Amino acid sequence: MSVSFSQDDWISNSGTDRSGLVGVLDIGSNSIRLVVFEGDGRMPIPLFNEKALCGLGAGLQETGHLSEQGVRSAMENLERYFTIAKGMQVAEVRVLATAAVRDARNGAEFVSEIESRFGIRVMVLSGDEEARLSALGVISAFPDADGIVGDLGGGSLELVDVRDNKARRFETTPLGPLRLGELTRQNRDELTDKIDSTLSGVLWLDAMADRDLFAVGGAWRSLARAHMELTDYPLAVIHHYAIGAEEAVRFLDEITRMGRKDLRALDAVSKRRVEKLPVTALVLKRVIELGRARQVVFSSFGLREGCLYDRLPQGEQSRDPLVDSCMDIARKSSRFSPHPEVLERWIAPFFEDVPASEQRLIRAACILSDFAWGEHPSYRGEHAFIRVLRLPVVGMNHADRVFLAYAILARYTGGIEEEGGQRVRKLLSLRRRDLAYRVGLALRLALTLSGGATELLESARLERERDMVGERGFVISMHGHQGGLAGDVVTRRIAALSEALGQEIRIEH
Repeated sequence: MSVSFSQDDWISNSGTDRSGLVGVLDIGSNSIRLVVFEGDGRMPIPLFNEKALCGLGAGLQETGHLSEQGVRSAMENLERYFTIAKGMQVAEVRVLATAAVRDARNGAEFVSEIESRFGIRVMVLSGDEEARLSALGVISAFPDADGIVGDLGGGSLELVDVRDNKARRFETTPLGPLRLGELTRQNRDELTDKIDSTLSGVLWLDAMADRDLFAVGGAWRSLARAHMELTDYPLAVIHHYAIGAEEAVRFLDEITRMGRKDLRALDAVSKRRVEKLPVTALVLKRVIELGRARQVVFSSFGLREGCLYDRLPQGEQSRDPLVDSCMDIARKSSRFSPHPEVLERWIAPFFEDVPASEQRLIRAACILSDFAWGEHPSYRGEHAFIRVLRLPVVGMNHADRVFLAYAILARYTGGIEEEGGQRVRKLLSLRRRDLAYRVGLALRLALTLSGGATELLESARLERERDMVGERGFVISMHGHQGGLAGDVVTRRIAALSEALGQEIRIEH
């Protein structure tokens, strides 16, 4: 397979067709990863995602060269990844190399060998370009991101100030764990001084004060998994996992003081990352403390997703990633062509006073409201609830996931008492849980009334009733042959929603 590209362009094997598979191959200081995405829209779906911990940057600080063993491992795994990409008929591939390759004295030789052996071109990113693309990955997943992106690779830590959907300032620092080495009791003070001295050169680090630190990179995601394990957190989704600054500092300090035996006892952490876990924890701890961050928020989106986001037209970049992701799912799994805008308009009178942040979750619930129709009726609600909790989508925090899952559960079962939901219910306030319940019942009524063919709702108008005193309730006006939509099941659905809302709902023929 032969592909080539420049910094600004991706060259495709399939002409101008951008509907096929696209891949990003990231050659990092510690790992090499290939991700193949289904298309390159606002929220492309990863179809293949595999990494190999090659350790190219091991010993770079001492020798100035890429590790010989790392180079051999890299070539072996690159052979595998290019073979897989060719077998998948990937239309476009972008190959990126970061800190270790750009800093090593034999980095150019390594790149030349890859290009001649596999017939591709490798883009060696500058520190600023690596930082910018990582920040764009975070922006793509957190549309309202306001804080500092910290992307920790094996050889470097990139820091980026993001606000108003823009990467404003960049800084690359040599604080990768492969450069710093292993943290021990003997060198703790020395390493801390080295980290602090390096961070003191980031003159705008105080811009982090009382804002979020978005943590990117596999090493820091391992810390998130460890924290989840130690706190018995009920939802094993790394993306948008957030820890307040004070709690994070206490936890990270504990990790830096753990012995190897205790670290290996952490089931959530890969055994190949255990040795570097204390030093990565120390770096994160000092960034939080010196920058005075409000909280640390972990992101599964970074450099690779930033590459795809960077090539989108501005109009597509501004689209809501949650809504777009849910639409992709609905198109593939709904009984009929999804028309969520009809559902959203129809149930809107029930939720006129709901804030905008929850209106978009209601929109997402409308989109996903029929996506589990193919499951066995006895398990439809349970499967839908669990699936929503674990959907590979972004643009919502963990409480939002639980809200959406409860809304879909109520849509299918008429309730929110699900055995699998007992652990996650603590992530959602009682007010929001009640709102999710009412949203689910409203969807249950609408989809029962229409049989899932939501176009029928256009002739069964729902309005809020008012009199001289004020609001009385709601009326569903059916005209002509649409009057035949009413029936016993619809009456029961109306009664359940009316009780939940505390207001009357009546049908007018």
